[in-house]
Amino acid sequence: MLKLKFLFLPFILFLFLGCSEQKTDNAPAELHWDRDMCDRCVMVISDRKNALQYREPATKKLYKFDDIGCMALWFNEENLSYKDSVKIWITDAKSGEWIDARSAFYTAGNVTPMAFGYSGYKSKESIGLNEEIFTYNEVIKKIK
Repeated sequence: MLKLKFLFLPFILFLFLGCSEQKTDNAPAELHWDRDMCDRCVMVISDRKNALQYREPATKKLYKFDDIGCMALWFNEENLSYKDSVKIWITDAKSGEWIDARSAFYTAGNVTPMAFGYSGYKSKESIGLNEEIFTYNEVIKKIK
């Protein structure tokens, strides 16, 4: 009976490991608000309307940022070869949902964690009529 228990234990362990969350490039990961830290400035990420994340292509390691400025500076400081092709997600400044950072619309002059002032939006309709709208590439150039 004891041998049967030892044979059954690896099977149960394999079953639980097989059901674990798979790392994927196609979807953002769940952040642990007020516990996860920005990979550049090491500040706790608590602003649910300006956070960003991406997964490193080779290792699938998740990188998290509290402000688009931290991410832009991180890409430059680390001289990452994949910075122009990696999938990046930002939280929508209105709804807090994760959206594609490269296709988002941005406004300046917002209150953001590191005071860079750029917030992302899923659609132009959620931005005020008199606000200037920027693309992802324009924001990254302005931060440099």
